[in-house]
Amino acid sequence: MNAKELIARRIAMELKDGDIVNLGIGLPTQVANYLPNDINITLQSENGFLGLVAFNPDMANPNIVNAGGQPCSIKKGGATFDSAFSFALIRGGHVDACVLGGLEVDQEANLANWMVPGKMVPGMGGAMDLVTGAKKVIIGMEHCTKAGTSKILKKCTLPLTAKSKVSTIVTELAVFNFVDKKLILAEFAPGVDIETIRNNTEADFTIADDIHEMKLSQRGL
Repeated sequence: MNAKELIARRIAMELKDGDIVNLGIGLPTQVANYLPNDINITLQSENGFLGLVAFNPDMANPNIVNAGGQPCSIKKGGATFDSAFSFALIRGGHVDACVLGGLEVDQEANLANWMVPGKMVPGMGGAMDLVTGAKKVIIGMEHCTKAGTSKILKKCTLPLTAKSKVSTIVTELAVFNFVDKKLILAEFAPGVDIETIRNNTEADFTIADDIHEMKLSQRGL
């Protein structure tokens, strides 16, 4: 499997039955495709939905779009509402977890994920509210840039989305958790050793006493 699928499959194992979850655009949307069969979550979309279903172009309703502008569909019992109510849910702490992509995360749990160097961007969208309001913030991203430099840093170099809010980082190499404001290496990907992770991570981290191999969702395999 490719890096993005591996990341999405691992994040799917992070979510709990009954959670209300916001999936960011891009890689995070793939997580819904790999949820274990015994897990039932409610997807919240910041543009005003509860009950979104996994993206499926064959079942998409052209009159309903997710936060990324993709046609999608809503499950029976879902709800629609205006943007003000949607952000009241987010800012009020009613979202159990959000899954976002990242450009940089540093060892102080800071996130930078909206200002792409050299590209015109309209702003950070709802990411600032989600990272601040969600009970758990999961960042899914490839471990290094296309140039081969680490995206897990001692200090973010790009403008921050939020400070000290990241809970978990999932990459194609490893899973890191922030515990008592410290970055902890909790899991390694299949076939990846700790030395490889260390060589590709700029940030300082501690290795968990119970470190183990990633458990990936087997749905669809």
